[in-house]
Amino acid sequence: MTFHLGELFCGPGGLACGAIQSKVGNNKICHSWASDYDQDTCKTYIYNICPNSPKSVICEDVRKLDLSKLPKFDALAFGFPCNDFSVVGEQKGFDGTFGPLYQYGVEVLRLHQPKWFLAENVGGLSSANEGKALGIIIKALRDVGYRVYPHLYKFEEYGIPQARHRIIMIGIRDDLPYSFYPPSTNSYKNIDNTCRTAIEVPPIAENAFNNETTKQSPRVVERLSLIKPGENAWTANLPEHLKLKVKSATLSQIYRRLDPNKPAYTVTGSGGGGTHIYHWKEPRALTNRERARLQTFPDDFKFIGSKESVRKQIGMAVPVKGAKIIFEAVLKTFAGIQYDSISCNINL
Repeated sequence: MTFHLGELFCGPGGLACGAIQSKVGNNKICHSWASDYDQDTCKTYIYNICPNSPKSVICEDVRKLDLSKLPKFDALAFGFPCNDFSVVGEQKGFDGTFGPLYQYGVEVLRLHQPKWFLAENVGGLSSANEGKALGIIIKALRDVGYRVYPHLYKFEEYGIPQARHRIIMIGIRDDLPYSFYPPSTNSYKNIDNTCRTAIEVPPIAENAFNNETTKQSPRVVERLSLIKPGENAWTANLPEHLKLKVKSATLSQIYRRLDPNKPAYTVTGSGGGGTHIYHWKEPRALTNRERARLQTFPDDFKFIGSKESVRKQIGMAVPVKGAKIIFEAVLKTFAGIQYDSISCNINL
C-alpha cells in the first residue's frame, strides 16, 4: 500500500524526507502536495523532495488557501507553527499569532478525512494556556473523526544526536481497525549519538552544501576560548570584560559550547548573539551543515536561501531519522506487523 502524503506547514522537508525514506514491506509513503508560506522554505522543499513536480508545493499563507480544493491524499502531516508554544519564546499560546493555526490542520482533516495524520509541536505545548492547550487541540482532532495517540518523544533516546523533545500526535480515522503505539527506544540504546560523531563521522566534504563558517569577532573568540565544553556564558569562569551585561536573559544556550561526548542541545531556528550553537573545540559557531547533521539531514540535502534563512529552516525542522522511525511505526500498524512499542506518555 502506498500512502500519498499531504503537508501543511511543511517546512524545508524534515518530515517529508523521513516519510519517503520509510518502507515496510510493500507499504510506503510518497509525496502528494505540501504547503508553506515562506518562499525559501518552499524552494528548499521542491529542490529536495519533489523537483519534478514543483507545482505540488503551494507557497501561500494557509489562511488564504481554499482547503476544499487540495489534491487527493491518504495521510496528512502538519507541524503547526510552534512559536507561541515554545518555552524559549513568550509562550502566548492561543493568544499569539501562530497558536490558532492548528485549526487549519483540523479543517483539512474534517474536509478530506485521510486515513491517518501526524501532527507535531514543541514539548511546551503541554503547559501552554495553563495546561489546557493540548487538551483543546486533541478534542478538536477527535471531534472530526480520529482516535489520537499523543506522545512526548525525546529524540536523543532514539539515537538522534540532539536533545530535542517534541509532542507528536498520530491520528487514525475512527472507522479503521488500528491502534497506534509509539516505538520503543530499546533498540537505540547502544547507538553512538554524540554530537562529535554526528559532525565528524564521516568528515563533512569541503564543498558540502551550506557549510559556510561564521566570522566571529575577536571578543567572541576570546570569550569562547574560556568557555569549556558543555558550559555557557553564565556558568563559565569569565573575566569581567567578557561577562554578558544582560540581566533578563540567562538562557543556558547563550554561548553554550557543545559537549562532544553527549548529544547536542536543541537546535533552534532563531535568536540573536550567542544562540548559534558553538563547537566544543574550535572557538566558533557551527556551520549550517553541521546543524543539519544534528537534525540528521543527509549531506546532499540542499537548503536554499541566505545563511540566516537556512539557519531558520534547519531549526524549525523535524529530525529526519526521528520522523522515519515514527512513520515506519505507522506503516507497521497499517500492515498488521507487531513491533517493539511502548504506551503513550500523554493521556488526555
